[in-house]
Amino acid sequence: MDLSPLLDSLNDAQRQAVAAPLKPTLVLAGAGSGKTRVLTHRVAWLVQVENVSPHSILAVTFTNKAAGEMRSRIEAMLSLPAAPLWVGTFHGIAHRLLRMHWREAGLPQAFQILDAEDQQRSVRKLIKSLNLDEARWVPKEVTWFINAQKDEGLRPKHLKADGDPTREQLIRLYAAYQESSDRAGVIDFAELLLRVYELWRDNPDLAAHYRARFRHVLVDEFQDTNTVQYKWLREVTGSTGIPFVVGDDDQSIYGWRGAKIENLHQFRRDYPDVQMFRLEQNYRSTGNILAAANGLIAQNSGRLGKNLWTSGEKGEPVRLYSAYNERDEANFVVERIREWTSKGGNRRDCAILYRSNAQSRAFEEAMLAARMPYRVYGGLRYFERAEIKDALAYLRLMFNRADDASFERVVNLPTRGIGNKTLDTVRDYARANACPLWQAAGATLTQLGVKAGTSLHAFLALIERLDKETQGLALHEQVDRVIEQSGVIAHHQKEKGERGEARVENLEELVSAARGFDTEETGDMSPLAAFLSHAVLESGEGQADQWEDSVQMMTLHSAKGLEFPLVFLCGLEEGLFPHQRSATDPARLEEERRLCYVGLTRAMQKLYLTYAEQRRLHGVDSYGSPSRFIRELPAETLEEVRPRIQVSRPVFVPRKPMMEEEPVAGVKLGQRVRHGKFGDGIVLELEGQGSHARVHVNFERQGAKWLMLAYANLEPL
Repeated sequence: MDLSPLLDSLNDAQRQAVAAPLKPTLVLAGAGSGKTRVLTHRVAWLVQVENVSPHSILAVTFTNKAAGEMRSRIEAMLSLPAAPLWVGTFHGIAHRLLRMHWREAGLPQAFQILDAEDQQRSVRKLIKSLNLDEARWVPKEVTWFINAQKDEGLRPKHLKADGDPTREQLIRLYAAYQESSDRAGVIDFAELLLRVYELWRDNPDLAAHYRARFRHVLVDEFQDTNTVQYKWLREVTGSTGIPFVVGDDDQSIYGWRGAKIENLHQFRRDYPDVQMFRLEQNYRSTGNILAAANGLIAQNSGRLGKNLWTSGEKGEPVRLYSAYNERDEANFVVERIREWTSKGGNRRDCAILYRSNAQSRAFEEAMLAARMPYRVYGGLRYFERAEIKDALAYLRLMFNRADDASFERVVNLPTRGIGNKTLDTVRDYARANACPLWQAAGATLTQLGVKAGTSLHAFLALIERLDKETQGLALHEQVDRVIEQSGVIAHHQKEKGERGEARVENLEELVSAARGFDTEETGDMSPLAAFLSHAVLESGEGQADQWEDSVQMMTLHSAKGLEFPLVFLCGLEEGLFPHQRSATDPARLEEERRLCYVGLTRAMQKLYLTYAEQRRLHGVDSYGSPSRFIRELPAETLEEVRPRIQVSRPVFVPRKPMMEEEPVAGVKLGQRVRHGKFGDGIVLELEGQGSHARVHVNFERQGAKWLMLAYANLEPL
């Protein structure tokens, strides 16, 4: 057979991987190196050259979009339908198997799948049936615990409490949830994978059948696999299967979601005869961008190792901009995009990337002011986010007790025991008497049971108290007081993982929005009324339609797999990126560095890095230092956009802390101090003199923060 048409479009490294001998294979595919091309060509090679039956190929990836693209490419290359091939996501393949083997899996034939919302609703119902306090046993937190155990391949019987009463109760809830799900004949997403793993593990004949059938198992994005997915792979390949996995240890950024970068190393141990290929030629970015990315990721230890290169042009230097604050940063980005479009570029080719969702607010305001269409990719505009709507609903109800929509939104958020039965009584009264729900609630207190009446009265009293206590406070202080004392921020702090942290950061950013709100031109309106109107107007316009040429805005996690000619990587400050929670954890710091690497390698032609000397974020003014990631980039790849006028030290010179024996305002290195908002912490660094002195404190509850010493009001302990 003439093999040239199949291999002609590949480079040497891709060719070697596609035509590799039939034994376990690991392909380290760098960013923009054509990994999907290699994986699909490998399938074609197996069928056309190695005479492998399409029925014996199983190809697995993570998203329906990726699976669809893989399937269509294979169909085009083989000129035959991909139906005989099993190509799909881990969850899709698992579902297919369980439908075929429901009896062996211990499931009813008509089993149903719970989506994330249904699962949480089921957990909430269980907590209520066990008479547990939902404020203590938060459904989201319990659901997260259950799914985390399943991702590790663990059932309740495998878990030990080790004397921890909280963990003991969570294990009991997991067991009760599983019993309830089994009785109802339903399974959740995590259960799909765990049940198939157990299906093969506990049915040797069935496992042998699939090992004989699926001799060739191909896995995409292997660095994103979790424990149970890896066990799944081991079961289906056994000792006779031929796994072909494609991944990039430098792009493993989902550790918080259960992904195990260790699986790449474990794969090499479990398959000792594994052959490894590196795809290092990049078809996306210029040479200079790649040199910057290579220099950064080289700081990580334990890498399998590769160095991206391109046969294309060196391109422009990576440009670094030091903004005075977050507004200057956003305006700088808008002006560069204007330059881009004035020279014929499209807005859709421009991406603004940031570490925290809360950072989008400043850019959204700048885009709106510039009348520049934008889209928040994979998320909502700032004022449309659920947690922001919750906080604004409290503020609206304080301002206007007749706001029924706000009453309905927060009367039982956080959960305070006010159920639908209670609210139906309130609604019926409001309809019968043509009055607002607030008035109806007060009038029906005596008609309700003791518990419901007490809970509803407590809510009404909370709103009255917040209104009274915030009278006369500055707008940002009003907002701060409300999100704290309403319980909204504590409610979201209980949600595990990045999503909960992002919600908390968004709520704290609402304080910043209020603090930066211009109250000079509010006319007869109070600052609060004007701010609430501003929020409504901003949530109702600005985001472009999908078809419109618009700037793309997204978090770095959302950017993985995408590429843009012009990229702005913003907020490169210590404590923001890398995130403050990663500062003292080497493993998490390395994942943050991989996240930065992903951001750098999204850029095709132009890349800007920005940081702010002063940033108002999460309601606090901070004076951060440039991210260590900037200092880790090769200096020859960077060009500063303008001289830094108000700076006493260049970016690339490491900070020089004061000597320990030089106390400043009674504070010295290693000392325990107390801050009015952040609590107790330990002084890590001191720098600067007089009114410019800054202090780096690692707070027990809030993590590490840089503060201006003159304004921090630290109390030595």
